[in-house]
Amino acid sequence: MKAVIMAAGKSTRAYPLTLTKPKPLLKIANRTILEHNLEQLAGIADEAIIIVGYHKEMIMKFLGESFNGIKISYIEQKEQKGTGHAMQQAEPAVKERFILMNGDDLYSRLDIENCLKHDYCILSREVRDPRKFGVLVLNGNYLKDIIEKPKDIKISMINTGLYILDAEIFEELKKMKPSERGEYELTDAVKSLAKRKKIFCETVRGFWFSLTYPWYMLEANEHFLSKLDKSETKGTLEPNVSIKGNVVIGEGSLIRNGTYIEGPVIIGKNCKIGPNCYIRPSTSIGDNCKVGNACEIENSILMGNVSIGHLSYFGDSILGENINIGAGTMVANLRHDNQNIKSLVAGKLTDTERRRFGTVIGDNVHTGISTLIYPGRKIWPNKATLPGETVKEDKSDF
Repeated sequence: MKAVIMAAGKSTRAYPLTLTKPKPLLKIANRTILEHNLEQLAGIADEAIIIVGYHKEMIMKFLGESFNGIKISYIEQKEQKGTGHAMQQAEPAVKERFILMNGDDLYSRLDIENCLKHDYCILSREVRDPRKFGVLVLNGNYLKDIIEKPKDIKISMINTGLYILDAEIFEELKKMKPSERGEYELTDAVKSLAKRKKIFCETVRGFWFSLTYPWYMLEANEHFLSKLDKSETKGTLEPNVSIKGNVVIGEGSLIRNGTYIEGPVIIGKNCKIGPNCYIRPSTSIGDNCKVGNACEIENSILMGNVSIGHLSYFGDSILGENINIGAGTMVANLRHDNQNIKSLVAGKLTDTERRRFGTVIGDNVHTGISTLIYPGRKIWPNKATLPGETVKEDKSDF
């Protein structure tokens, strides 16, 4: 069976992380989103067709021609004209029944297998606020309609972007007209197909994570780390290092004297942590990272090649790659009034629905010593802060 993974978009709502790489290559629990999904497909699909576009060469170089016994092939969407247009590009390569999934969401093997029990299927999940999604109107257990981002929130079952389809979908794709935003929407074709084929609606029983915004990654990271069932140390622990809970430490990593690590935590290869650091639960530290003396990191993602100077604090934050953090950099992750933290997305202040949220820092950023960062503020790639600077607004190009 073939799986088609849509990975061509720019993912502007995930800025600044996606300014320098496609979202499917962002890391959660030290694995890219693509790797997580391909691992779930192992033994189910024998070929994965990746629809690429934005920074296509990065995905192609990273994955190559195979992954865990799955053949990898690529189809380019040269112009980003929507999900329906992306799917049209795969028509020459797909002749039989296939799995279709978003390349920037995370799906479980259990739900993929449950969907495959039906000739046609769409995976759904009930959410508190469906206004950010496409809601599913059902007739019994079968799809009747999809309403994108409804104002009426009486319907709470939403579309996760995982489908079981066959070549019939391409006939519907050929009938599509551009939506109000000028794009060809896959959901329009799926709705049309549902008028003549029964599309079963399965409900998430494993896991599904929508990664629309950067802060959604923290919940996914916490989930995957919670599944660590044992500790594993391939690196070196100096005397007086304390480890509590499940902690994985990669080859070549050095944990220096006085460091306390409270799992679940994963630390990659060739890292240097400490001395006297406190690494708190649900933290992922990628390869080649350095965390200096007396730093504290909690519930955060460091994607790789990050250096954090001594006496710094990061909580509920996401850091990209090749970042140099000056000593004494502090991130605030909680408002004084305990209200949800808001963050600017495409010029609009957006509720993160999180009481605790720190910062998002893009690739190749340098902060000066004693930088202070307000909750929910982001720093764009290649930016820098001055010593003692307070980041009250996003440091961006917009």
